[in-house]
Amino acid sequence: MIISRNLKSELVRLAKKYPVVTLTGPRQSGKTTLCKIAFPKKEYLSMENLDIRRFAQNDPNAFLKQFPRGAILDEIQRAPDLLSYIQTIVDEKKHAEGMFILTGSRQFEFMDSINQSLAGRSAITRLLPFSFSEIYPKKLPAIDKILYTGFYPRIFDKKLNPTETMSFYTTTYLERDVRSLLNIKDLSKFELFLKLCASRTGQILNLSNLGNECGINHNTAKNWLSVLEASYIVFLLKPYHKNFKKRLIKSPKLYFIDTGLAAFLLGIQSPQHLNTHPLKGALFETFIISEFLKARFNKVKTNNLYYFRDSLGTEIDLILDYGDITVPVEIKSGQTIANDYFKNLRYYSKLRGNKTGKAMLIYGGNLSYKEGKINIVGITNFSDLLKNIE
Repeated sequence: MIISRNLKSELVRLAKKYPVVTLTGPRQSGKTTLCKIAFPKKEYLSMENLDIRRFAQNDPNAFLKQFPRGAILDEIQRAPDLLSYIQTIVDEKKHAEGMFILTGSRQFEFMDSINQSLAGRSAITRLLPFSFSEIYPKKLPAIDKILYTGFYPRIFDKKLNPTETMSFYTTTYLERDVRSLLNIKDLSKFELFLKLCASRTGQILNLSNLGNECGINHNTAKNWLSVLEASYIVFLLKPYHKNFKKRLIKSPKLYFIDTGLAAFLLGIQSPQHLNTHPLKGALFETFIISEFLKARFNKVKTNNLYYFRDSLGTEIDLILDYGDITVPVEIKSGQTIANDYFKNLRYYSKLRGNKTGKAMLIYGGNLSYKEGKINIVGITNFSDLLKNIE
């Protein structure tokens, strides 16, 4: 089952303007498949292949001379020295647009190399797991199933059991890749750290508390979390505090990129387990915010997502920052609209005055309509909202 990715047209567009296009994202997010579909005439090589990697590392000039028209080089972080040679090749060629397509699962290992060797020569794109609109364009299952299943392509492609798949994903990728980078000796502590992070999705980050519960110090917790963030496993939503005279919370909020992975780490083994789970609301919020992030990345735009919380506890789940104008978004998993859903939106709109765009309430029900100056968006119309949002 080949599902069209929203980022494809942007990759093709960028390849007409830049000699190198770099695609990053978590493992198993579909980067290889997307590149092969977007650039079917290009030769494909994976640096995960030991023989290919050895050749590329031992004789980079001879390796790259095989591809006078360029190539797709997958998992380029395995052979970062190639980047300097690629720079020389594209600089010497008059028309090098779209010559090399590079992919990597871990942005932190080779972004410095990209910045040093390919500054101004490479477009940088990010592919997260399937977006809501990509995988559910028409028929929409129950929200509990959406949250439980998550959006990793392999689950849909092979019709796999999400709990099993996430178990293997955690063991094969997270523990192998992250452990090798962090040199973690006590795997049980890292496993506990992952589960504690999942239990705090949608919450304000408290690193000291996280570290204490795992038996690690603050700096270790910070280091582990930064690697999870750079691996596109978690996402830190920063607080919005521009042009306010009020005291505001300065800590970010922690979110998982994929609700299916978070659900697995929380011990949720079926959609039914979500019916009465105390973190269902947090997972729904995680899902909505992750979709806004995917929408930005799929349009090759920078992250413009924030949250608002003042010292009195008044909070807006999501702030979309468009420079002079900000759009407040409240997120509620309930299927019935309650009057108190609007309270914080009205507070924020009054605080910001004419610098507030059309406020939104996204909820787990099916109806979409306007109430005063607030757009109410049910989950059945969420895809349409994301297509049209900047």
